[in-house]
Formats: sequence, structure tokens, C-alpha cells
Amino acid sequence: MKLLSQKSREHKGKEYHKYWVVIPNKIIEKLDWEKGEDLEAYTEKGRLIIKKD
Repeated sequence: MKLLSQKSREHKGKEYHKYWVVIPNKIIEKLDWEKGEDLEAYTEKGRLIIKKD
């Protein structure tokens, strides 16, 4: 997996970025996730947890 970012805007000399993680298709299929589903994300003990909402 990869963490990607893109500058979304700049305001008063400060840059703001958006981030996303690319999850391989085989993992999405194992989780039975579908495009457009709502997901919940939180951190726990230094880990990012993502699950269906």
C-alpha cells in the first residue's frame, strides 16, 4: 500500500494537502467492500483502523 498526497490549496503562504491510501483490489474483495460505501477511520495505539460505518 502507498500513502499519497496532493496539494489541495494554498492560503496566506501555507500549503494544505489531502492524503489517501491506495488499497489493493484483493484486500477490498476479501473485506467485501464496495465503491461508495461509508467507512469509519480512527487511530488506536499508533495504528489506523478503517471499517465499514
